[in-house]
Parts: sequence; C-alpha cells; structure tokens
Amino acid sequence: MTDCLREPASELNLLSSDVIGAAIEVHRALGPGLLESAYLECLCAELQLRRVEHQREVEVALKYKGRLLECGYRIDLIVGGQVVVELKTVDKIMPIHQAQMLTYLRLKHLQLGLLINFNTATLHSGLRRVVNTM
Repeated sequence: MTDCLREPASELNLLSSDVIGAAIEVHRALGPGLLESAYLECLCAELQLRRVEHQREVEVALKYKGRLLECGYRIDLIVGGQVVVELKTVDKIMPIHQAQMLTYLRLKHLQLGLLINFNTATLHSGLRRVVNTM
C-alpha cells in the first residue's frame, strides 16, 4: 500500500510504532536515571537515524477569549506532524501528565499522544497512549 492510500488510523499506528521502537532502543542503550533532556536528545538522534520526520520543542500558543497568548509551553516532539510525544523521568505517570497531554492534543487539533516515562526498569511499563476524541 502506498503512503497516499493509507488510512489515517493506520498512519497514526505506524508513527506511534516508530516512536516506541526508537524509545525502546534509547532505553536499552541508556537505562533509567538520566534527565529528560538527555533522553530527548537521544530519541531525536534515533528518530533521525530511522528517518522519521519530527519537530522538537514545538511552541504551543494559547487562545483565550479571542486573544493569542504566548505562554512558553513547548511540546517535546511532534512526529510526522500527527503524534505528540512527551517525555518524562518520574516515579510514575500521574493524571496531571495525561491531562497535560490531552490539552496539548486539543490545542494542536491532533488525535494521538504518547507519554513516555524513561524512569522505569522496562520502557513498556512507562508508555501511555492518550487519544483526543475531538
């Protein structure tokens, strides 16, 4: 199937698989215990090696009562223009992290987000898919 004929959900699944595979590779190489910034740098390098299009530290503008406000929010990564990726190095992903992801998805009018917590023994236990039902 060619790229132009892919279903939107199928494209999202492929992009999320690309990100998860790259994140697993970074976690295998480094393990837990580093700062978010180190994992972000390595994940971007791994995505580049895999030729996966991504934007790093994407600004998020907030629209409030008709005014566009620059509040300094930044999304760690947007992959393929469609998947928001937020990295964490916390004891566990909390409801506030998921709420933040949903807000980013709504503000960017996107459907899928991945929360990736690198502070885990196995990365699988630190992955969360967040879906904006729009």
